Amino acid sequence: MNFRLVLFDLGGVVLGSPLHVISEYEALEGIKPGSINRVIGETGLSGSWSRLECGVITMKQFFSDFEEECKEAGFRVSSYDLMKRISDVTKPRSEMLEAIRRIRKSNLQVAALTNNWKNDREGTGAIKDYFDFFFESSELGMRKPDPRIYEHVCDTLSVSPDSIVFLDDIGRNLKAAKLLGFTTIKVDDPEKALQELGNILGIELIR
Repeated sequence: MNFRLVLFDLGGVVLGSPLHVISEYEALEGIKPGSINRVIGETGLSGSWSRLECGVITMKQFFSDFEEECKEAGFRVSSYDLMKRISDVTKPRSEMLEAIRRIRKSNLQVAALTNNWKNDREGTGAIKDYFDFFFESSELGMRKPDPRIYEHVCDTLSVSPDSIVFLDDIGRNLKAAKLLGFTTIKVDDPEKALQELGNILGIELIR
């Protein structure tokens, strides 16, 4: 298959994993595992997490709204503490940056597709130069797994879904992309994901 674009999620793929931070926070605070992600998923587009990532509300408003949503679900969080912990781990993974360099050197295009928030842009700004294109939910007003955001990537770059390989660490984001025709890779272990990607592209990506 002739691929034209490799599409990377950031947090949990190119950067450290927010999911791991959330799990650690739940363990630290005695919260039942999976509770925070359940609130994020069940509140959907109207929830504070989604509205934050779509650029609809400020971080300050998110803090109070998300705490209230969690309280209604039967547990308490400090939104400020949680988001600070997430910010602290969203540092670039050197093996991913090297893989991106090798992919671009092979004349394939590389793009980022990230669910983020406006306050987060300084943290991701340093790695923008590693990508040919950069798509941010807080700029676009839509977020993964909304099919429209994947269609936006295809339309903007004039690429067909079947010419894209997409890496993400969240299953529902991958499922939506796969339904549109993307080739998808779930990133649990970065090295294994890069081995799979290298096999698909026919490029050696591991140092």
